[in-house]
Amino acid sequence: MKSRKEIAEQKEVRAKKEQAQRTEAKVSDWIPKTEIGKKVKSGEIKDIDEILSKGYNIMEAEIVDSLIPNLEYELVTIGQSKGKFGGGKRSIWKATQKKTKEGNKPNFATVAVVGNRNGYVGIGYGKAKETVPAREKALRQAKLNIIKVKFGCGSWDCGCGEQHSIPMKVSGKCSSVIVELIPAPKGTALCIHKELRKILALAGIKDIYSKTYGQTATQANLVKACMSALKELSRVKIK
Repeated sequence: MKSRKEIAEQKEVRAKKEQAQRTEAKVSDWIPKTEIGKKVKSGEIKDIDEILSKGYNIMEAEIVDSLIPNLEYELVTIGQSKGKFGGGKRSIWKATQKKTKEGNKPNFATVAVVGNRNGYVGIGYGKAKETVPAREKALRQAKLNIIKVKFGCGSWDCGCGEQHSIPMKVSGKCSSVIVELIPAPKGTALCIHKELRKILALAGIKDIYSKTYGQTATQANLVKACMSALKELSRVKIK
């Protein structure tokens, strides 16, 4: 008999394969509407760095699907499911209800993280009346918010020169939450909150320390603060 964890992992793998197949179908049937999309479709732009380095806004998710075909995704646990005696487990869905004359109308929200484990990562927020449309909205928004992460070896304890961590200490803020990312020596692994670990793993970072301040239980703000810190790396020029 398979355990619940194994069954859940198999379902997740199956869902990701189906998502990849849908993405390939969308790209093949894609009719671009923006100028950048038309250049990508025609093959004039072949590298995502040509877009990100010039600061252009990505308005179509198919642009990222075409230029970074090996994207993976994870969903962040921003909600809490109901449990017995007032308890509950963390859930990837944040469920809310609106009371009307016709009854309760539920809404589901989620936060998605996409990345290729080699320097590109993005997050997105999606909300809908059902879970699947909410996930699709979050994935699309995450692709539109894709950024490039700079690697390095900024730890004084290491100095190996390999691209396994970040080049310097950076911090990001969202509401009351502050996240500090600190370079770590090789072999340290990701010493960080487990939800932020999803972001850094998909970005391709292998070793890092972190400090967090504020109301970190609000994990949506925690994730946004981490992304804000990663964006600070791209604002600094490193010789």
